[in-house]
Amino acid sequence: MRFLKTSLATLALSGLSTVAAFAQDTGVAPAPEQVPAAAAAVAAEVMDKGDVAWMMISTVLVLFMILPGLGLFYGGLVRAKNMLSVLMQTVTIAAVVMIIYVTYGYSFAFGGSTSAFWGGTGKLLLAGITKDTMSATFTKGIVIPEYVFIAFQMTFACITPALIVGAFAERIKFGAVVLFSILWVTIVYFPIAHMVWDANGLIFLGKHAGGVAALDFAGGTVVHINAGIAALVGAFIVGKRTGLGRDNMAPHSMTLTMVGASILFVGWFGFNAGSNLEANGGAALAMINTFTATAGATVAWVLIEALLRGKASMLGAVSGIIAGLVAVTPAAGAVGPIGAIFLGAIASALCYFFVAVVKPKFGYDDSLDVFGIHGVGGIVGAIGTGIFASTSLGGGGYLEGVTMGSQVYSQIVAVLITVVYGGIVSAILYKIVDVVIGLRPTVEAEREGLDLTSHGEAAYHA
Repeated sequence: MRFLKTSLATLALSGLSTVAAFAQDTGVAPAPEQVPAAAAAVAAEVMDKGDVAWMMISTVLVLFMILPGLGLFYGGLVRAKNMLSVLMQTVTIAAVVMIIYVTYGYSFAFGGSTSAFWGGTGKLLLAGITKDTMSATFTKGIVIPEYVFIAFQMTFACITPALIVGAFAERIKFGAVVLFSILWVTIVYFPIAHMVWDANGLIFLGKHAGGVAALDFAGGTVVHINAGIAALVGAFIVGKRTGLGRDNMAPHSMTLTMVGASILFVGWFGFNAGSNLEANGGAALAMINTFTATAGATVAWVLIEALLRGKASMLGAVSGIIAGLVAVTPAAGAVGPIGAIFLGAIASALCYFFVAVVKPKFGYDDSLDVFGIHGVGGIVGAIGTGIFASTSLGGGGYLEGVTMGSQVYSQIVAVLITVVYGGIVSAILYKIVDVVIGLRPTVEAEREGLDLTSHGEAAYHA
């Protein structure tokens, strides 16, 4: 008994309550001879306050991307009469998805199910989670509070459907946006998030590609390709803006768009570096790659415009910023800083091609180029990750036995799964919403502007 008291006193000084922790895990109090083993079991999990602080900051940075970043970026790109409608859609989607996420979304994505396709119902209403519940990081034995992990992942779920609205901005009912977002995160986002990021997920385990897991550090497939393909489908199903090709539909405030893009750039460090889940060298690599890929993409877009159009535009520069950020998202923890520059530049060039050439040729009205930048940039980034992760190109290398070819194949299959599943299900959901609520406002309401007709207020007054 004296041995037990001495051991407990020593452990108390180190901040560990061995008996309580052991009892919580096993259901019984440890015998004296079990105390050292119990101490080792508890000590094996370490929570560092620096990691926790970094993850809390990263979570707020991703929220900053949504509000006000994405709202201002999209708001500046639409006409003045639709400014508030875009802001309202962004705000409401974020709030609704927050409620959904803690109700059932976290469980559907990370609920502990052994299914390769969804997380199950084990954590509905955050069952069993308290302030003392921990979540693992990428380093064995290092943990963070599960509430922090939940909040961080929740912000990803919030921004993804909000990205989609740019494809049919200025011509969709507010209620239709909200209903579609609820259905979409439930049936599309959470399963894809589980498949890619959960330890039992199809793509995480590499079951989709002969055992080679696809690399998606911060959401190339889960966020950008997922949103991009839903946006493209939405642009076709919702249809073109009234007056497209006749009326002036230029952005009403490139100043606000530049401010929004800058906020997105800053917030993206939480998005990418935060996805490391720890404040260490991995986060530092993701941080510098976010800088360099974005710089490469921005310069590339500016040069392309200058060469092809004779003038470089502010719209082009901010488009390059977003293209670079999107492309490096899946690659941030796997490639090197120089490789990230090339990845960003390649993505920027292909995004420009889709925005300037492919969209006009096929005639679809992706209002704010969600597919052209997020979809295409996400695809380039996802596949490019498999290439630039090579040590010969400055990357961190592949897992043992994995070649560049097998890794790229895994990346391509993951992209195809996301595109096919997301595209088909999104089309079905748009049709359901159209039957239940109707997607389009009246032509008169669209011409007057959604700010007044949908929300009874105006962004600006003379």
